[in-house]
Amino acid sequence: MFTRRLFTAGSLLAAPLLIRDPLHAQLSEMPPVAQSEAEQIAIDAYIYGYSLITTEVTRVQMTNVEKAETLRSPMGQFTNVRRYPPGDYRGVSAPNADTLYSLVWLDVGPEPVVFSHPDMGKRFYLFPMYSLWMPVFAVPSRRTAGGAAATYLLTGPGWKGKVPSGMQHIKSPTRYFVILGRTYADGSDADFKAVNALQDKYAVVPLSAYGKPYTPPPAKVDPNPGFSMTDKPQAVIDAMDTQAYFNMMTRLMGEAAPPAPEDAPMVARMAKIGLVPGKSFDMSKLDAVTQASLKDVPKKAWAKIAAAQTESGYLRNGWHIPSAAGAYGTNYLARALVAAFGWPANLAADAVYPYAMQDGAGRRLSGANKYTLTFAKGQTPPVEGFWSITMYIIDGGWWFNPNPLNKFTVSPRDKPVPNPDGSLTLYFQNESPGKDKEANWLPAPKGDFLVMMRMYWPRSKPPSILPPGSGTWEPPPVMQADRAT
Repeated sequence: MFTRRLFTAGSLLAAPLLIRDPLHAQLSEMPPVAQSEAEQIAIDAYIYGYSLITTEVTRVQMTNVEKAETLRSPMGQFTNVRRYPPGDYRGVSAPNADTLYSLVWLDVGPEPVVFSHPDMGKRFYLFPMYSLWMPVFAVPSRRTAGGAAATYLLTGPGWKGKVPSGMQHIKSPTRYFVILGRTYADGSDADFKAVNALQDKYAVVPLSAYGKPYTPPPAKVDPNPGFSMTDKPQAVIDAMDTQAYFNMMTRLMGEAAPPAPEDAPMVARMAKIGLVPGKSFDMSKLDAVTQASLKDVPKKAWAKIAAAQTESGYLRNGWHIPSAAGAYGTNYLARALVAAFGWPANLAADAVYPYAMQDGAGRRLSGANKYTLTFAKGQTPPVEGFWSITMYIIDGGWWFNPNPLNKFTVSPRDKPVPNPDGSLTLYFQNESPGKDKEANWLPAPKGDFLVMMRMYWPRSKPPSILPPGSGTWEPPPVMQADRAT
């Protein structure tokens, strides 16, 4: 999971053609729109487009580089994370110490792209594919495809052609999209080496080059992509005024990211104020009253997105269980919320991340205290993939807690020792609970912290945390062990 507020990247590639037909004639034919209605349409349109703008800014920042580096690479080239981040890492909030990332941005406008991966055996993996609008449109994975080697033909909107024999066809709804792969590694040097060998075989090539020797063309770095390559995407968006934001949105909607069929009512509403896919947006063409009403749209729309945080997900036993993500339909506010604070998000069928910032009694978790988490016999997190719990310091983001054991997670791979009755107790505290319990221990800082449970490929049949909000399994409460009763 990436936390958008703290994620920075860098890049840009050629943007799709901007059709600059003047809007004057069109606007003169439109019926007048009341100031209040125009403002509401614009706010809704801003929220509708937030995931699109966020993803495009991220794409540009990640791909405007000469060669592959950590989580950045030119279009059409994989970048692989080879090890877990170190304890002092401060790049992406809520870093992962379970899977290694493999990322590639693709442009399927000129021609289809062939994506292939080797035999994964019984190892957990997933390759979610996110459109420019941000929803997952396909996810080759252990869950969906098993472990065999596979080859996929990835095509863009409007492509018509014959799928070569031996390839599975995946159609992207947008010209540009990203594959954000995750491959399980147990943290040992031997397993890192095994996963790295798999990563080296993850490949993308243009269809015309498939089966032939292929070297990606030299990357072309744009020295002036139009916005900062180092500011966080949210900061880049915050710096845009209403016209700049909507111009970028309508440009992308014209060719790179056509609206989904279910968006037709929204597209029709936006047209009332001159927001038309593929057409430039010029606020000066609107009357003075309407222009004034649209000036503060970014601020008002952002307030609605930020406020939605308090209504997202639900609380059980002190754990915040997030709402389902990865597929949004016409819930544009939910999509914008994930874009702002958790870009890009897996499908719930692939991963759910409950987190606790308080104990079962509602008290803030602090390393000044000692805590336990006990799963009853047979009631550990129900998954088909794997589960873990990660400890995070809260300091302008969620970060690993450096400790002498270099241990950031606790999970079955630590071979935790069950209690005599078959239950399993985990320990969250600053000091060791004793050598005999260290396999069950997750070292905590001295100050405030939170714990995040990662449930990959959660079980779909009871007991299950799915669907979020009405599951038949819930995390047990974190209990303060050293509190007098």
